[in-house]
Amino acid sequence: MIIRQATPGDAAAMLEIYRPIVEDTAISFELAVPTVDDFASRIEKYLATHEWLVAEIDGEVAGYAYASPHRARAAYRFSAEVSVYVHPQYQGQGLGKKLYTALFDSIRERGFHYAYGGITLPNDASVALHKACGFSEIGTFSEVGFKYDSWHDVSWWQRKI
Repeated sequence: MIIRQATPGDAAAMLEIYRPIVEDTAISFELAVPTVDDFASRIEKYLATHEWLVAEIDGEVAGYAYASPHRARAAYRFSAEVSVYVHPQYQGQGLGKKLYTALFDSIRERGFHYAYGGITLPNDASVALHKACGFSEIGTFSEVGFKYDSWHDVSWWQRKI
């Protein structure tokens, strides 16, 4: 396995991991799957200030993690919102934790102070991953997102970098 910085050229492979999450679950609050070009633009935009990483196994993208701005105002510039997505074939094998560990190392070098993650509930696997990676729960936004004709809660977690 290799963990490396993502490039816009990885967008199609990363999007294949993300597509079923958008289409079939409330884990992501996106209502439509982004295009490959839109996804590549996200990677390029946030690499300038944050980080996007991919994990490759046998030359294939098996998962990815990224950091993006937590909030827009300048005082938040040392805080990052983070996410990790792993192809179903590789889930439960520690890949998410390895990606997060590499991501935290990278954003620490960039001067980030705290990482924040939101988990649409219920999602026992994501809660377990965040606990295993040193996050602590800070609260829940009740019925904050509406997708698939239902309201969804989001639990928020933080971790010092």
